Amino acid sequence: MASQPIQRQEDMIISAPNPTVNQLLRSPVLLLAFGFGSGLSPKAPGTLGSVAAIPLWLLLSQLPQPLIIMTIAVSAVVGVAICGRAAAQLGVHDHGGIVWDEFVGLWITMAFLPSNYVMLLVGFLLFRFFDIVKPWPIGWLDKKSLWWIGHNVRRYRRWCSCGSLRLVAFGA
Repeated sequence: MASQPIQRQEDMIISAPNPTVNQLLRSPVLLLAFGFGSGLSPKAPGTLGSVAAIPLWLLLSQLPQPLIIMTIAVSAVVGVAICGRAAAQLGVHDHGGIVWDEFVGLWITMAFLPSNYVMLLVGFLLFRFFDIVKPWPIGWLDKKSLWWIGHNVRRYRRWCSCGSLRLVAFGA
């Protein structure tokens, strides 16, 4: 499906070209994993994935809180399978264009906060900050190649941004 990998580190592919738009449209797994195409961006696919998650969050935030939490939990669990299958289809461990975790991460960040545009903007900015800067121990753990560590690091970044935003919104 994907062309030859660009770079290898030992036997693990660490970079591969993006799939085509046609490949996304033919594969629901790739379409979801690549955030409905937002992950195809050659620059900052994670940021564009987070931006693409906002309209879905605006819809999701209209649901009752228990349904929001259940939807996020299902999206997270199903997302692990989707991202794993997409990575296998592409033959790469952690393709930068796979941004479904950005969708779920932003939703986790926003789930327990007041639903307004100011909180959405601050939540988005904090979420991206923790994803880009990767303060310790996030950065150190992110370099580990074990699958479960990578997913736990992403989860930790989400909770850091959520916790920081709660401090900003509620003063403690």
